[in-house]
Amino acid sequence: MSSIELTSSQKTILTALINLHRETEDAVKGEDIAAEVDRNPGTIRNQMQSLKALQLVEGVPGPKGGYKPTANAYEALDVNQMDEPAFVPLFHDGEEVENANVDEIDLSSVHHPELCRAEIHIQGSVREFHEGDEVTVGPTPLSKLVIEGVVDGKDDTGNILILRIEDMRAPVGDASH
Repeated sequence: MSSIELTSSQKTILTALINLHRETEDAVKGEDIAAEVDRNPGTIRNQMQSLKALQLVEGVPGPKGGYKPTANAYEALDVNQMDEPAFVPLFHDGEEVENANVDEIDLSSVHHPELCRAEIHIQGSVREFHEGDEVTVGPTPLSKLVIEGVVDGKDDTGNILILRIEDMRAPVGDASH
């Protein structure tokens, strides 16, 4: 875990920058970050100066310019940066979510069927998800696990969906471990 203590606002902005950068691999304009986090572009520019001072972002000058996250940014947010991560699809109300990949699935209360929950950590934005939306995660690469559930809550800053699990299945005996 990184020793840099970021404010909630800095985490939100840095997370948005990383998500937008993943989609295009290009520098991200401050206006695009502002639209993603619903803030004023001037506020974003001010925050970017402090994030630059912390060596978490680099500025790219010119007409195609903007901001790019540094390796330190991924570390500060404890985000794994892999060249080719395994792809785990995410479906929102039956439609596959573009530019999103499931990073981690944390199961809780699996011993209590009525209270079974999962925290779904996503590389990508969770802004368009709302309580009551149906979500399907998977299949995962090794166990071919598929989780179906309903959004019970979310953490925009951490890109986490809390699902009330309605169904969970994986092939038994066929998994490629």
